[in-house]
Amino acid sequence: MKLLTYMTKAGYGLGAVINEYALDLNKALGTKLDMQGLLELGEKGMVKTREAVKQAEDKAASGNTSGLHKLNELKLAAPLPWTRKNIVCLGLNYAEHVKEGGSDRDLPPHPIFFTKPPTTITGPYDPVVYNKAVERLDYEVELAFVIGKEGKYISKDEVYDHVAGYMVFQDISARKLQRQHLQWYRGKSQDTFAPMGPYLVTPYEVGDPQKLDISCKVNGETRQKANTEDMIFDIKTIVNTLSDGMTLEVGDIFATGTPSGVGAAHPSGLLKVGDIIESSIQKLGTMKNPVVSEK
Repeated sequence: MKLLTYMTKAGYGLGAVINEYALDLNKALGTKLDMQGLLELGEKGMVKTREAVKQAEDKAASGNTSGLHKLNELKLAAPLPWTRKNIVCLGLNYAEHVKEGGSDRDLPPHPIFFTKPPTTITGPYDPVVYNKAVERLDYEVELAFVIGKEGKYISKDEVYDHVAGYMVFQDISARKLQRQHLQWYRGKSQDTFAPMGPYLVTPYEVGDPQKLDISCKVNGETRQKANTEDMIFDIKTIVNTLSDGMTLEVGDIFATGTPSGVGAAHPSGLLKVGDIIESSIQKLGTMKNPVVSEK
């Protein structure tokens, strides 16, 4: 399934993609849930959701689209518009990206973790704000995944049992702040610096998440192009490592690092106001985020 969150006059709506339409899951299930609430229902909630989606698909196949919203008429938000904890990100997790940062760099022997606060979250088509505190704005397309089952000391064999789904992610970065403070938190954590979406795609539809094409375009020019199999530390290693002594909770968001081709190392350079960032991952969809100046 492709699950989504969309804006309504009353707040957020919860939906699922039915071809070019979206099913209102709260109406179909008789609930008042957001994405976090749906995930907290666990497998029982996913079974009911799949049943509702199948019924809607069967009706749509026979030409009955009553009760469905046209997908292109909805304003999509991030699938998880908020999270209780900081977003966990991986640094230097593609070998070619490590190399483009300096030929003398060694590959990291262990995963490098940093975080972004929930205030960075923005939608798949919303603006990235080039604010007054920022210089040297950069893009980093990434595969993200969301925890759907709480766990601690999770073995590699059990990792995928704890994943609710996958989405496209942009780790927008302010390079000057990143270097000025000798760590990555402030430079990665400005408001709107974590576009994500357009959907949360459940594992069955994705298959092997380590074999997905991933790319980023700026103004139509391909800047990054790779496959998730190129990660130094795969999803199983990421979850196994971080859950060693730390409880991972339902709704936790992980971003898995970016391939080579970031603006700081690309001939076409960094982002500027007016640019359009197009981030795509096979089976997950495409985001388009304009870069705007702060009002």
